[in-house]
Amino acid sequence: MLRLDGRVAIVTGCGTFAPGWGNGKAIATLLARQGATVYGVDLTREAAEETAKIVEGEGNRMHIAACDVTRDDQVAAMIDDCMARFGRIDILVNNVGRSEPGDPVTMDADIWRAQLELNLTSAFLTTKCAMPMMAQNGGGAVVNVSSVAGQRWVGKDQVAYASAKAGLIQFTKVTAVNWAARGVRLNCVVPGLIHTPLVRRLAERYGNGEYDAMVAKRNAQVPMGRMGDAWDVAHAALFLASDEARYITGTEIVVDGGLTAFTGFA
Repeated sequence: MLRLDGRVAIVTGCGTFAPGWGNGKAIATLLARQGATVYGVDLTREAAEETAKIVEGEGNRMHIAACDVTRDDQVAAMIDDCMARFGRIDILVNNVGRSEPGDPVTMDADIWRAQLELNLTSAFLTTKCAMPMMAQNGGGAVVNVSSVAGQRWVGKDQVAYASAKAGLIQFTKVTAVNWAARGVRLNCVVPGLIHTPLVRRLAERYGNGEYDAMVAKRNAQVPMGRMGDAWDVAHAALFLASDEARYITGTEIVVDGGLTAFTGFA
């Protein structure tokens, strides 16, 4: 089950400079373990190199490239390169994202625009270029990584990030309907509070640099009593990309330990 032999999968945001497993790193590694040839991209090639070392060290296939997925020209060139190398695109995982603090009054307008570009427009650009390639080979699967911040308040002023991630969910739904007849499925993974290297950066931005306190607070917010990890996100992405999900499109899998179902009352 959940095999991806013969498939070519593009994973954006596949790398990390920090130790540990980020979502993109885990997704790329897991798809490769299941037989996919992974074309992994990140803003810089150096960020993706460790992921490639892991994948290739396990005897699997991965090509990496630098790509700013907010740039039309770079995205188009990346898709063209993937097609030239491998002749097909079967899976696209849009994983890039970053949160900046602020509400509509305190956030600079340039930060707002940059957040929408990174968290939403990037998925539009990659999907725009990849879907026709999928359709010409009989179809494919797009998996967009959103966030529970796009569904509810999660305790942080991050209005642009939350708005973009909500938009990503709706972008996924309407595009899934439009492209269903052409064999392209689109779905979202919606992570909750996930313990990745990003948490340290969140502690700097939202928790006065108090990392241990940030971890404890995030664990306490989740009904299961702990954050998830990157592999929880990766396994959901794998399922949505696989043939086992062949009749699933235009929806989302929430991976949050019960967070969005929790009313706040014990």
